[in-house]
Amino acid sequence: MGDFALELNDDQKAVRDWIHGFAADVIRPAAAEWDEREETPWPVIQEAAKIGLYSLDFYAQQYFDPTGLGIPLTMEELFWGDAGIALSIVGTGLAAVGVLANGTEEQIGTWIPQMYGDADDVKVAAFCSSEPDAGSDVASMRTRAVYDEAKDEWVLNGTKTWATNGGIANVHVVVAVVDPDLGSKGHASFIVPPGTPGLSQGQKFKKHGIRASHTAEVVLEDARVPGSCLLGGKEKLDERLARARERAKAGNGERVKNAAMATFEASRPAVGAMAVGTARAAYEVALDYAKTREQFGRPIIDNQAVAFQLADMRTQIDAARLLVWRASWMATAGRPFTAAEGSMSKLYASEVAKKVTAQAIQILGGNGYTREYPVERMHRDSAIYTIFEGTSEIQRLVISRTLSGLPIR
Repeated sequence: MGDFALELNDDQKAVRDWIHGFAADVIRPAAAEWDEREETPWPVIQEAAKIGLYSLDFYAQQYFDPTGLGIPLTMEELFWGDAGIALSIVGTGLAAVGVLANGTEEQIGTWIPQMYGDADDVKVAAFCSSEPDAGSDVASMRTRAVYDEAKDEWVLNGTKTWATNGGIANVHVVVAVVDPDLGSKGHASFIVPPGTPGLSQGQKFKKHGIRASHTAEVVLEDARVPGSCLLGGKEKLDERLARARERAKAGNGERVKNAAMATFEASRPAVGAMAVGTARAAYEVALDYAKTREQFGRPIIDNQAVAFQLADMRTQIDAARLLVWRASWMATAGRPFTAAEGSMSKLYASEVAKKVTAQAIQILGGNGYTREYPVERMHRDSAIYTIFEGTSEIQRLVISRTLSGLPIR
């Protein structure tokens, strides 16, 4: 396992620079167009696939970087390019993490390659957890999965919402209730294969930001999936449910692994890295503008009010990156998040992104409020980081309960 270090090795620097080049040359020039179109940027995803940036092999290499920094480096550079397009490129990863966190080796080998396709036939995947009445409150989930023992099939019914790539995905990973009496401990994750009857796209959302990323409802009406599509397998599920029932009877508050929460715990530092990328992009625009924009006969960066804002912006961005790197290294090294360090990184980086992008607009003044400059789009995009994969309020709840020793329900 790699030791924690702040100095990147030569391979990491090369990968970072390669991704940065793609973000600068391909993503940024297309950002405004796809934001206005509010459509999945398939040509950009295909370009990423052609060079190997959108591929299972690439993300596996970054995921297994022994220092833990492969994924955060990738996310920061892509989201520096544009958050909406970047989310279209990396959105499949959340479904892949869902399979990695909960699936068997056979399931991982079977389904994750189908999530990406190849350069000639690009595919995407969707992770479906949130519902109209169950966002942060995962215990209120209503989508049901009922086992048909005679056919060895699971029958899924319910509506999922806020699903990135929902309805257009080749593979959907769906979290559903298998035992309603156990609350969030009675959940399991399922693969819904391509072309499964009973799965359809519901409403596609028109969003404030990340508009190049497809977000929609996923409707499940008697959608039948083979028994082999239960992530982890039925034997493992039955054992987990039995333990949860015993603990419930005994009044034991010991935590039991939850399918959706396991996915989010693994992905929160990556979301923090996305936020760092957006914040850094806005800061760089504001810095360049402040050095060239003149008022009263001098660049506005000579004004202490502007200079101090930029100093705070850079300090906060660097602090956020360090929290993300620490959490990413801890996860890879198998260090427990005894103080909810993963949630810390996501919380702080998300809040920094919103603040820094707002400050960038202020520094650009009227220009910052127009679509002629990218900071207004970056500010719209930044709002999502404090909402998806656990709101800032939920991150604070997780952190405080971890510190106090109280269970996180």
